[in-house]
Amino acid sequence: MHRRWLTALLLVATVACDAPDEAPTDTAAEAPMRAELGGEPAPGFARATEPRTFEFPADHGPHPDYRNEWWYLVGNVEDDAGHRFGFQVTFFRIGLAPGSDERDSAWATRQVWMAHLALTDVAGEAHHHAERFARDGAIGLAGAEPDGGRIWLEDWELRRDDAGNWHLRAATVAFRLDLALAPQRAPVLHGDGGLSQKSAERGNASYYYSKPRLATHGSIGVGDAEHAVTGSAWLDREWSTSVLGEAQEGWDWFALQLEDGTDVMVYEMRRFDRERSDYSYAAIMAADGEVTRLGPEQFTIEAMDQWTSPDGTTYPSQWRLTLEPLDEPLEVVTVVADQELTGTVRYWEGAVDVHARGVAVGRGYVELAGYADE
Repeated sequence: MHRRWLTALLLVATVACDAPDEAPTDTAAEAPMRAELGGEPAPGFARATEPRTFEFPADHGPHPDYRNEWWYLVGNVEDDAGHRFGFQVTFFRIGLAPGSDERDSAWATRQVWMAHLALTDVAGEAHHHAERFARDGAIGLAGAEPDGGRIWLEDWELRRDDAGNWHLRAATVAFRLDLALAPQRAPVLHGDGGLSQKSAERGNASYYYSKPRLATHGSIGVGDAEHAVTGSAWLDREWSTSVLGEAQEGWDWFALQLEDGTDVMVYEMRRFDRERSDYSYAAIMAADGEVTRLGPEQFTIEAMDQWTSPDGTTYPSQWRLTLEPLDEPLEVVTVVADQELTGTVRYWEGAVDVHARGVAVGRGYVELAGYADE
């Protein structure tokens, strides 16, 4: 995505709009995310170059010295009748220029916000999604409190209480989420002490941690129907100024929660020839808290099937993951083929099942970024 194009789009998006569950606007357009996350240094912004000491709850909050940041939450829940849903909410903070937002106008800002909200209705084989934009600043349309106690874009919000539990509330004309989320393990730092190197150039990296298992309960509404649900969610946090190298197209990311209490996170950085980048990574988080971090030579991802979207973009849709410390390969299968988000940035993000030797052993979420960036 050309940075000047994105900046212009976000500056005019002062009123949040949902799409496609509400009427689309003329400014909505499909464009790649690559240029916004590319390796060209952004003048004045800090870059992730060295491991750092993480401090909580402060690091749940924003890091405005860096250009890009997101709070990312996905999960699988179901009601007493077995009606299953997958959900996603992501709050993106995008820096337009470094420095303080203390300016004369209440509308003036050096950063803007984008949020994505999605719901997969597995029984109904339906995928709903919406997108909003807003500017930060004194008018308070969007933002994040310094300790991350509240992250919001208008009435979509993620709150954290003094005990460290989260509460998500968000709604569109088509669906509603009201979920309580209780972390079951401490934050897990990825890469080298939380420094996650994504490509060869120094500074093409993010600071990255996960809360990989959150006990979840609450309600999900679709149309006139309300469902009391329980299940599990996953929270990811990253901030950076640049990550992708010149030869990199995007990534495939897996967050898998196994029934034995093991959590598995894998990402494969993808080159333009669709081959794996050397900066791919995996982490196996055991139920007892032990974390095993893997380099690209210690795991493989084999695509077993594919799905083509209505616009002709082809995504993988079934995988075999082989990770050295695990006894059996993991078979990952999408629960609904079409879980593509088609907003300003087009990507596939959806709920999956996990099997080993044909037996169900868990659930998870997969993100496929960069396939539609031509």
